[in-house]
Amino acid sequence: MTDVEKQKQMEQIKQSEDGMRQTVLLIKIGLMVFLTFACCTVFFFLVLRYKGVADTWHLITGALQPIIIGLGLAYLLNPVMKFQERHWLPFLKKKMKSEKSAAKVARGLSIAGAILFLLVILVLLIAAIVPSVVSSVTGLVEALPGNVESLIHMVKSGKLGAYGVTDTISDMLTKLTDQVENWATKDLLPQMQQYLLQITSGVITMVKSILNFIIGIIVVVYVLSIKESLVGQSKKIVYAIFKPKHGNIIIEVFHKADEVFGGFIIGKIIDSAIIGVICYFGCLILHIPDTILVAVIIGVTNVIPVFGPFIGAIPTLLLVVIQSPLHALYLLIFIIILQQVDGNIIGPKILGDSTGLTSFWVMFAILIGGGMFGFLGMLLGVPVFALIYYIMRRLVNHGVAKKHFSVRTADYVKVEKIDEHTGEFHLYEENKKKKHSAEKKENSDHSPQISPLVKRNNSNFLSSYLSH
Repeated sequence: MTDVEKQKQMEQIKQSEDGMRQTVLLIKIGLMVFLTFACCTVFFFLVLRYKGVADTWHLITGALQPIIIGLGLAYLLNPVMKFQERHWLPFLKKKMKSEKSAAKVARGLSIAGAILFLLVILVLLIAAIVPSVVSSVTGLVEALPGNVESLIHMVKSGKLGAYGVTDTISDMLTKLTDQVENWATKDLLPQMQQYLLQITSGVITMVKSILNFIIGIIVVVYVLSIKESLVGQSKKIVYAIFKPKHGNIIIEVFHKADEVFGGFIIGKIIDSAIIGVICYFGCLILHIPDTILVAVIIGVTNVIPVFGPFIGAIPTLLLVVIQSPLHALYLLIFIIILQQVDGNIIGPKILGDSTGLTSFWVMFAILIGGGMFGFLGMLLGVPVFALIYYIMRRLVNHGVAKKHFSVRTADYVKVEKIDEHTGEFHLYEENKKKKHSAEKKENSDHSPQISPLVKRNNSNFLSSYLSH
């Protein structure tokens, strides 16, 4: 075979390979177009049938509500169980012969202790809230007849007649009586059946919630008893589906999620408990009415970052201002001081930098989460956004590292451009200096040049002029 034939054969092989590459590329483009069209169609169908999707979602979440409650409580009670298990296990190992049996008994006692801890907290909260609410409502109801009687006495005695208040009150009472009669005859009686259905539905929902909570407690027992097995099965599934490289990344992301959620939520609960205790003793010292109820509201709403203390301040101030406006002013000043102490001293000590977010992104996450999912979104918006922020930061750092650029954000602050060939960073200050020196050099090049002979003649002229 001659060289010409070999060259023709190589060209034919190359052309066939190029044809195969083009075919594969066209197939990939076709698949991408098809998948894009399919995704758009599915999205359009979901948007058109949003009510059906929402109803299906509510049906699924309603059926899984006990499981969701159980998983959430298990995650929150896991640190309590681990703390008790660390103290039970060494003690039981000394008392029992089998180490395996000691581990099982320690796990069972720790789970029971964690559930008992949860129930004690719930009982204390109910015992603190219910009597305070009952006493507040009872006090208002008991004070109302006396206030009305004193008003009637003032009207009858003619003390308000000089200011024309008597006629105004009579007109208001007449209008109010007419409005109540109209509401009772036109709205209340025809819609009585609907109101009864709503009340019945509310009672059924409350009973369902209590039953779901009880079933959730049972789920907590099962989840905490087999948590190591569940973790192992989850990792096994990840490595069965993905390659080790991608599986490691997924496991790392889940570890980071556990670190962010556990550190933030549990730390925030501890922080709120401390704030609630401080608020209780502070209200006792200031003689604030309904001390326990005010402390519980401030402590519970403090779970929400940034806006929590202000959200809790609104109902507590309204509750106190009815009874004593001066004490409401004391409470407002105390809440502002307490919020500053929590934000600058207590919170950073407990939470540290568990989220890795700046104040701007924390506020952004709270506003977006609260606007979309209400109270739960305000509570979980920060850790969820912190996890998304972590993943995006890893992706961005991976992208710039592949191009052999710096991964430090501070190195990009003063960058004006990056050289396309060398990858060198051009900074604003260096470019300004270079431009300034180039302009200076250009001006010096274009300035008129004086020959040495002219300079010498000028100097001789000046010296002779000065000598005369």
